[in-house]
Amino acid sequence: MADLTVSFVQASLQWHDPAANRAELQRHIGEISIATDLIVLPEMFTTGFSMDAPQLAETMSGPTVAWMQELAVARDAVIAGSIIIRDEQGSYFNRLLWVRPDGSISYYNKRHLFSIAGEQNVYTAGTERLIEEWRGWRICPLVCYDLRFPVWSRNPMHQPYDLLLYVANWPASRRTAWMTLLRARAIENLAYTMGVNCVGIDGNSLAYAGDSALLDMRGEYLVEVGNQETGITRSLRRADLEAFRERFPALQDADPFELTQSEEVAR
Repeated sequence: MADLTVSFVQASLQWHDPAANRAELQRHIGEISIATDLIVLPEMFTTGFSMDAPQLAETMSGPTVAWMQELAVARDAVIAGSIIIRDEQGSYFNRLLWVRPDGSISYYNKRHLFSIAGEQNVYTAGTERLIEEWRGWRICPLVCYDLRFPVWSRNPMHQPYDLLLYVANWPASRRTAWMTLLRARAIENLAYTMGVNCVGIDGNSLAYAGDSALLDMRGEYLVEVGNQETGITRSLRRADLEAFRERFPALQDADPFELTQSEEVAR
């Protein structure tokens, strides 16, 4: 199968200003000069990590979804990232959108809500994990705090995913955990792993150090960007992934178990 070219944007998010954030992210995306299959944006990329969902939420027919669809068509790539969504019943979700070049959309609602910030008091937790098939690769997108819970990230023994990705607003005060857990998730799941964070200071005076990264299935860094605003593109080699899994097939020795309170959706 073909290699996969992936891009991500690490940016400073303007607090509660969707239009400004879309414009700035579009500028960064425009600087990606080569063809890519996937462009990943941070968590809550239009607003920063906010509990003010009643004022900031959009619907699935709102301006940010339309913007992502336009970008996906223009770049012939999937655009992924999370925003605040209100559904038809009035519930709020920290929802990762997976927008394809044909305009179709899948989504994943963040499962592990950050109770320290009261996220569970505002948003509804997701119940389904998403594994997307895209250009011959199986990709599992998750959101921020999910990184701390290895069972939710666990790679299936049969039909494993190839790329695990996390979009985040992960504070600088916990950057050691971010970097350590990204490596752990890559190693234990024998998968390429991407973490996409933001930089700057948000409206709650929380600082973000970035540290967005792309790691291989050994937990070795392919990309590590520090705290600058940047867009990065790299190619993931299918042959390297398959060769490593053949030499070190640890997934086949994993303990079999199932999560009984959730479902996994593969598309």
